Amino acid sequence: MKKIEVLKSLKDIGLVPVLRAESVDKALALAEAIAAGGVTVLEITMTVPGAIQVMRRLAEQRPDILIGAGTVLDAETARMCILEGAQFVVSPALNLQTIEMCHRYSIAVLPGALTPTEIVTAWQAGADVVKVFPASAMGGAKYLTALKGPLPHVEMIPTGGVSLATAAEFLTAGAFALGVGSDLVNAKAMAEGKPELVTESAKKYLAIVKEFQSKN
Repeated sequence: MKKIEVLKSLKDIGLVPVLRAESVDKALALAEAIAAGGVTVLEITMTVPGAIQVMRRLAEQRPDILIGAGTVLDAETARMCILEGAQFVVSPALNLQTIEMCHRYSIAVLPGALTPTEIVTAWQAGADVVKVFPASAMGGAKYLTALKGPLPHVEMIPTGGVSLATAAEFLTAGAFALGVGSDLVNAKAMAEGKPELVTESAKKYLAIVKEFQSKN
């Protein structure tokens, strides 16, 4: 899939679940539960033990899922993830060499930034979308609204503090898509043998996104 198609898919689905888990098997089970709810985008964080293996297996077994690498802190890690099938790269911070590496492979890159200066620096360096993290620490949707005022041309994905209760607010504030953590990627539900709770949550998030898109 070409980068422009990846970005279109991210915007159309409107959600980027941030997948954290304690093992490869638990990560794959979470991925299946989320995908069963219709959310076919996943950010596999490098904090998952065996994250590369998770990406490789998903790329082989679930070609319908758009796989991203998350918590990528340097260019070398970005390259490793790209070679294993990652179609977009996300970081909690701004690393210019990582952006350059992604450009070399024509892979969508979503570096993290928080302040206006960081966000503009990331955008000028070639970020396809800027991950605003941690959005909740700065006031949530209101902060995104404040940022989009002077920076309407910068695409942003808020992460941190996004929940079913706040999703619509973030979309209204101008989010390109929503980075969703534990409110959707519910490891507790999985540990209790209740993957259907994750699937149902994914459906609810998707419904919020589709309702917003239908009105805009």
